[in-house]
Amino acid sequence: MADLVSSQVLQKTLDELRNITRIDLCVTNTDGVLLVTTFPETAIDAESIRSFVLSAADSQIVQEYHYFKVYDNQNVEYILISKGSSDDAYMIGKVAVCEIQNLIIAYKERLDKTILSRIFFLTTSFWWMSITVRKSCASTPTCAAPLPPALQADVRRVVFMVETKMEKDISAQETVKSLFASRPKDFITAVDEKSIIIVKELKDTDTFEDMNQTARMLVDMLNAEAMSQVRVSYGNPVNEIKSVSRSYKEAKMALEVGKIFYADKNVVPYNNLGIGRLIYQLPIPLCEMFMTEVFGENLPDTFDEETLTTINKFFENNLNVSETSRQLYVHRNTLVYRLEKLEKSTGLDIRKFDDALTFKIAMMVVSYMTYMNNSENL
Repeated sequence: MADLVSSQVLQKTLDELRNITRIDLCVTNTDGVLLVTTFPETAIDAESIRSFVLSAADSQIVQEYHYFKVYDNQNVEYILISKGSSDDAYMIGKVAVCEIQNLIIAYKERLDKTILSRIFFLTTSFWWMSITVRKSCASTPTCAAPLPPALQADVRRVVFMVETKMEKDISAQETVKSLFASRPKDFITAVDEKSIIIVKELKDTDTFEDMNQTARMLVDMLNAEAMSQVRVSYGNPVNEIKSVSRSYKEAKMALEVGKIFYADKNVVPYNNLGIGRLIYQLPIPLCEMFMTEVFGENLPDTFDEETLTTINKFFENNLNVSETSRQLYVHRNTLVYRLEKLEKSTGLDIRKFDDALTFKIAMMVVSYMTYMNNSENL
């Protein structure tokens, strides 16, 4: 993934601070690679930066430099370094961190502007239109007509998000539109190359089960009619049209969490993300510390297909050796041998509940770290 903020913008920010304060600054990535600097000479120890990233501290002094972590949400995105061991160097470093974190927020908001502007149009514009209609009726004594259904502001709505496997899947878009053609109070729009959103009006009696049935219907119909492989997520219901963007953000998050932790599910509700929601919000350095605590310095290599199948089936059967061996069509002793081999390589005996729980969480953390690393390389 490209740097969140361009080097030109970062350099300009540091130059301006340097001109005002006379404190030299530089920014590196989390591997210690220099991105921008105001130092006349730059001799930054990359190893000390990597050690700092893995530490629990948000700032520290290394010789004559102040090190600071710059976060994107809870993940360390950059390391900022101010030159000098004085209090002034520390304070200017803190100011620079705030400036860069504000730039990150602004940049991400700009990236999401197209999507959010469409949500904004689908929600706020109708909200203002409803106010206009009300004012018009209030000034006209003979006006007794109710608001058009599409302009009702205080109505329950929820956002569904459909992600197609192929980009620009026109067939999927047309199928979704046809499914909701008889519902003029619902809104459909494509938000990027692979995603379609539906802002659906709900009845007061509609439950999460009803929303889940709608999501299932979308998956089944798109698989059958559009020949598209899709995943569907949805947020929580909201009661005001101004709050629809919140439901959209929840649906978007559910889709991401589903990709990482629940790859076998094609319907992912925001209200049922389980432990995946917690792991998704952990900073990568904390995940790395957890993995080291569980496995020590010898982190396990990628498991082969047979081992993964054995582990998953064992968990599916609630750690029942007899039932797992029956479903895998292997002798009980063969399964025990595989589990003992796994214990030797990881130090965890997943026949025991505590070890099984630790192993399950560790595998989810691995999935999360792999996903984030792949995202950064895009």
